Formats: sequence, C-alpha cells, structure tokens
Amino acid sequence: MGERLNASALGYAAAIISGATMLLLGVLGNLGIYTAGVQMMQQWHVFFSLSIVGIIAGTFEAAVAGFVYGYAFGRVYNKFV
Repeated sequence: MGERLNASALGYAAAIISGATMLLLGVLGNLGIYTAGVQMMQQWHVFFSLSIVGIIAGTFEAAVAGFVYGYAFGRVYNKFV
C-alpha cells in the first residue's frame, strides 16, 4: 500500500516555492533578465507587475494559488491511495 501525503504540508511547500519563484522573477525582471518569463507571468497573473507593489501582490497571489493546488493535489492523491 502506498504512503499517504500530508496535504497541508504539500500545500505549504508549494506556496513557499511558488512565492519564492515569483519574487525571484520580479527581481530578475527589474534587472532586465528573463524578460520573456516576466511577460508571461504578467499575462497569467492578475496582480503581478515589475513595481514593488506588483511584485509583492504577485508573490502573494502565487503563494495562495500554490497552496490551493498543492493541497488539492494531496487530497485527491490520498483518495486514490
């Protein structure tokens, strides 16, 4: 029998990774690096922009979405194990 996932822990881990990645992308975008990725994130995320407020809001948005998707994945996975 397979191991069950801790859905909350998976959600928090996904939130941390998503938020950190969005923060890093905002910093790199302000330095002029990886501008194609910045443009994609601006299209996909409502609150993300290269301003300080936009980076913070985009980081928060990505963290919330990461938690929701990670938690949902953990719950669905546990239903099938």
